[in-house]
Amino acid sequence: MPRFVVRNILKFLLLMLAVSLVTFVLVSVSPIDPVQANVGQTAYINMSEAKRAQLAEYWGVNTPLWERYANWFVDLLHGDLGTSLRFNAPVIDVIATRAVNSLALMATAWAVSGVLGFALGILAGANRGRLIDRIVKGYCFLLASVPTFWLGLLFLIVFSVPIGVSAADVTFADALHHLALPALTLSVIGVANIALHTREKTIDVLESDYVRFARARGLSTWGALRHHGLRNLALPALTLQFASISEIFGGSVLVEQVFSYPGLGQAAVTAGLGGDAALLVGIALFSAAFVFTGNLIASTLYGVVDPRMRKGAAHG
Repeated sequence: MPRFVVRNILKFLLLMLAVSLVTFVLVSVSPIDPVQANVGQTAYINMSEAKRAQLAEYWGVNTPLWERYANWFVDLLHGDLGTSLRFNAPVIDVIATRAVNSLALMATAWAVSGVLGFALGILAGANRGRLIDRIVKGYCFLLASVPTFWLGLLFLIVFSVPIGVSAADVTFADALHHLALPALTLSVIGVANIALHTREKTIDVLESDYVRFARARGLSTWGALRHHGLRNLALPALTLQFASISEIFGGSVLVEQVFSYPGLGQAAVTAGLGGDAALLVGIALFSAAFVFTGNLIASTLYGVVDPRMRKGAAHG
């Protein structure tokens, strides 16, 4: 256990260092001029050279990359992630505000996709080869091939408030209905993987000796699954669900843009288009830490599911 903890702490620190450095390099080589992007084309053209130089110094355009990164790293060691020039606020405050919205969205989508995928997988596996099995598989293959942003646009067109309806005429029920769309769109991402994986595991469980013995004792298929198979199905599905956190997080960026949802994904796009390096690095670090945590939980659950993997990791 001590070796496991130390190894993962070192991995986490190296990951944070690599993510911050790569993000700074990408912002540095970006063709976006932060000054022009944030003041607007018209204002930039009519601006004097002295004013342009002043804003360029404020945005650190002419500061060498290594110097900007060193200054940022020193501030980070003191617990300061810098100031977002685009939002005119400390990066930590912007992330804290936006993270609450994003985490609520992702948690809802994560739970819905897991429950729905698990239920569909068991339903398909228990009815292998039948019509319901073919419908679930077709549904999952369709979901896996549909881009998230396109599905979000489709939901927006079908379920959004009709054109011409004023805000005063939108009821509370309508508001709740429309707030659910981003979470519904995002939850679609993980349904297919969970459902198809659970289907295969359900088939394996139904063909196992202990389930056959249970059915020989008079239990129905569903009774045997409920009493003897759910744990063997739930733990692998939960493991896969934690491993899918990176997909949920990546999909949230597109969903937040489509629905103008005030989360980290939308803030990251704003920071990227405006050359706001401090905010972009802060969001990248938060994202990497979030995904790392999900993968760590998934790896730990793998060891619970299969002790051989835990022993192999201990000797690695």
